[in-house]
Amino acid sequence: MVDTADTERDRPLEFRSVPLGEIETARSRHMWTRSAVEVAESGNLVVTGEWDGTVTARDADSLEARWTVEHPDHAVGIASLEGGSSDDGDETIVVAGRGESGTIAAYDAATGDRRWRYDTVEDLGEAVKDTVFYLPYVVALESGADGRLYAAARRYERDGEIRRWHSTVYAFAADGSVRWTAETDASPIALDLDADGERLAVGYNRCMGDHDTGLVVLEAASGDPLWSWDPGTEGDRRVGDVSFDGESIAVSSHGDKRGYLLGPGGAERWRVDLAVETELEDETLYAYPNHAYADDGRVAFVTGNTYAVESRETERRHPNEHRIAAFDADGALLWDDEVRGFVHGLAADGGRLVAPCAQNFRVRDPDTHAVRWFDLESGASATERLDGIATAAAVEGETVAAIEEPVAYHDEGETRGEYALRVGSLE
Repeated sequence: MVDTADTERDRPLEFRSVPLGEIETARSRHMWTRSAVEVAESGNLVVTGEWDGTVTARDADSLEARWTVEHPDHAVGIASLEGGSSDDGDETIVVAGRGESGTIAAYDAATGDRRWRYDTVEDLGEAVKDTVFYLPYVVALESGADGRLYAAARRYERDGEIRRWHSTVYAFAADGSVRWTAETDASPIALDLDADGERLAVGYNRCMGDHDTGLVVLEAASGDPLWSWDPGTEGDRRVGDVSFDGESIAVSSHGDKRGYLLGPGGAERWRVDLAVETELEDETLYAYPNHAYADDGRVAFVTGNTYAVESRETERRHPNEHRIAAFDADGALLWDDEVRGFVHGLAADGGRLVAPCAQNFRVRDPDTHAVRWFDLESGASATERLDGIATAAAVEGETVAAIEEPVAYHDEGETRGEYALRVGSLE
């Protein structure tokens, strides 16, 4: 692959910032999702979710707080949607939790008043071990029309060599009532709703039980299955992300480390190698394609960390790790570029992509800490470098927001960065 070259590559976004308090410093390896951010009200409101459960809405220009609430769990996901009750058309902020209750709660965007709450622990069951990986976890939120909300939650447990997932996909009405649920013994990782609001794509990352399919497309109104697809690979790794574009769905495959574009019914339109197993001297290396985004006949995929087939420890790097690559409707490469560090979540608005880049623990280079923006059509980029690591991002209109977390590499004695909200303009 060939890097794009553009005069805007290092144009700074000139972020404004506000501190978020204290959080445990990240180390060399990337940590689990601990923060969330959302841009709402057409770019005028920025909402942050913190590991201690604090949720704060701020004016996007002044960064002054409008309201603050305490979510029952770690606040690790945020979405905004129009309407929050059957007789109210105002915007609603929905927060996803990771914790004892696995709470999904909806808050009035103007006041912070809670409109409704749902505890997924009632469906998933309680954690059987007091560690973060066993807690009920709302992994994805997707907003629909008329205040509808879709969510995916999961819980993990292990008994000796036996590993199990308990998961539920939900459809909520505007008042928080449950319209339908879909339960499986696989681990969901991503949701996407088509532009018409008629089909909901659910990506499953780990399939080690009766559910053995990486992608399931449901009828959004009823939850009834329409069709399914799987990369057909060995092992329990299946899908990393899903994204609708009209009748097509882009899928990043953890099974074979490729990117796919599927048509109606799961018909394969094309597939591309992203970070497939590659021989490098005496090792076989690969990287997971963690993110996919499709819009207007173009598809972008983002890859993650390097791993070795025989061991998760390696000093080498896969040639396509930590990269973003965009393809046209026929699967031809349009452009590709480095993201340089691990991307927890890819934010997008139309043809704009924002990648919050955390550490590259193989090389431990602080220059990888940044928020990077790309144009889906041309690949033109801009960069806002951070002292700490960028772990979450959101974009709407001209407003981009990101969360910075502090980091200390294990072979250095220095803590870099702080826990802070960064907000800038893409104009």
